[in-house]
Amino acid sequence: MRHLASYAAFRLAIGAFGLLPRGVAIALGERVAGAARVLVKDRRRMAIRHARRLNVDDVESHTRAVFAAYGRYWAETFWVRPRRRAEIEASTVLVGEEIINEALGRGRGLVIALPHLGNWEYAGPLGEKLGFELVAVAENLANRRIRDWFVDLRRRLGIKIVLATGSVAVMRELEKVLGRGGAVALLCDRDLKGRGVEVDFFGERTTLPAGPVSLAQRTGAPLLPAAAYFGPGGTHRVVILTEVPLTGGPDRAEVVATTTQELARRLESLILEAPEQWHMLQPNWPSDRA
Repeated sequence: MRHLASYAAFRLAIGAFGLLPRGVAIALGERVAGAARVLVKDRRRMAIRHARRLNVDDVESHTRAVFAAYGRYWAETFWVRPRRRAEIEASTVLVGEEIINEALGRGRGLVIALPHLGNWEYAGPLGEKLGFELVAVAENLANRRIRDWFVDLRRRLGIKIVLATGSVAVMRELEKVLGRGGAVALLCDRDLKGRGVEVDFFGERTTLPAGPVSLAQRTGAPLLPAAAYFGPGGTHRVVILTEVPLTGGPDRAEVVATTTQELARRLESLILEAPEQWHMLQPNWPSDRA
């Protein structure tokens, strides 16, 4: 019953936001999230803790901006319709297209590693525009109806989804995508299961998923950090950084550990470009959970 009620609320939001002009939908999403900020105390507390790690000058203003960014993400998500895909593509700028083309030219596919910045899903149409298959791994949500809606949403944006079931089959499927020259996009600034690689991330020890580096190591696919940023007027900017080289010597575990630490540094630089757009509202360090 709870799952059905959640899905009904989703459908209501989808219907309401879909009727609005883009700018109005975004403004409404930001206002709703701003109002909710005072109610969701645990998430506000996490936003404050993360803000202090980022050494922002005004923690309170930063926290308000983080919730506004999160509200914009959901507003844009609810606003998406198939007929609006061309509009989304036209309002998205790609920085680093030459890096993608060079990497794909090697014929081993491409692993793209992203943080929870802006609206990464709006980068989906760029894959088809540049002529490559784009696949992402998504959390296997307990609410089947909402999970299936997200899968369909991302498909409409040009992103094929593989659900993170924890089975070996997931890695095999991603390897097949890379083998046929496609790209695999992985959100990797949060270790959901806590079984990742220990790294220093914003001055404190935590774990990040080993998946991006392990996949690049197994297949030879180039590993590129990337981020999608909100821009003014409903626009978006996708930034691709240069390849993260696999380093650490002959030992495979050491390569994963050393390269994941370097990837963490690249993610830091992407986040610090627009820290208020990093809507990380969950515990992400051991001290958060404590």
